[in-house]
Amino acid sequence: MEVYIPSFRYEESDLERGYTVFKIEVLMNGRKHFVEKRYSEFHALHKKLKKCIKTPEIPSKHVRNWVPKVLEQRRQGLETYLQAVILENEELPKLFLDFLNVRHLPSLPKAESCGSFDETESEESSKLSHQPVLLFLRDPYVLPAASDFPNVVIEGVLRGIFYPHLQPR
Repeated sequence: MEVYIPSFRYEESDLERGYTVFKIEVLMNGRKHFVEKRYSEFHALHKKLKKCIKTPEIPSKHVRNWVPKVLEQRRQGLETYLQAVILENEELPKLFLDFLNVRHLPSLPKAESCGSFDETESEESSKLSHQPVLLFLRDPYVLPAASDFPNVVIEGVLRGIFYPHLQPR
């Protein structure tokens, strides 16, 4: 798994003063997806991870000013933080994977002892979801009642077993 934070943006809000959103790029098994998180979500993750694994330092919660240079330093620090968590831990905690929206990890073992990032998440939604690749509306081996075509295979087997004397010569 590879993780990068290529960019960030400032969001204006009517209810509170603005905040910064960091765009996280996750590369896993040849697939790439993006997740957007605020610093407060990184901080909440860090507090939970500290309880179950050795964590690297996270950039300071308090920033004096919101100039682009300072935000760029925070972006770099958060990227380094995520990469260090991945490098320093053989088993990535489920809450870390949930934070990155990684759901299916066939090659990495799960560390269940850390729990889920979203504590209100139900157990059903945290299980792997499997969807059918091919869907039949009816059982393909049962003939529909309205079919005008006889099942020649079944008729042939039945005639061969029960009526061997009726076989054509």
